Amino acid sequence: MLDDIDRRILRHLQADPTLSTAELAERARISAASCWRRVEKMQAAGIILTQEAVIDWAALGYAVEVSLRFTLDKTQPRAFDEFLAAARDVPEVLEIQTFLGRVDVRLSVIARDMAHYQQLYRDRILTLPHIADIEALMHIARVKEEEALPV
Repeated sequence: MLDDIDRRILRHLQADPTLSTAELAERARISAASCWRRVEKMQAAGIILTQEAVIDWAALGYAVEVSLRFTLDKTQPRAFDEFLAAARDVPEVLEIQTFLGRVDVRLSVIARDMAHYQQLYRDRILTLPHIADIEALMHIARVKEEEALPV
């Protein structure tokens, strides 16, 4: 599926997504036209999904990060769908993951400080539908965060 040149392009693109096509081509040791065609092909194939800005939320004043794990009341036929739809509407929810097992859903939530988190928890989180149980895990430190694949 991917050849060595494609893997080289992906490695350099993961390391620095701001590279221009010419810079990427130079680092991958191919022509700019060939690089552009290969990137376009990988985008069309869904290998390269997007290039995005990664924001440091702490630099913007969000000092609290909490992981909330939910068990839902699965006796309700639309519990998952209704919970997920409501959770998507909370701006401070950065990530939603679903699971098989004891925990059904995990939300990653940010807040400016503990007072903001407490208000958010009372006004927005506890009002989400079909909650059977919640476990809050306060974020202390990010030890590893890597989205680059070893290609």
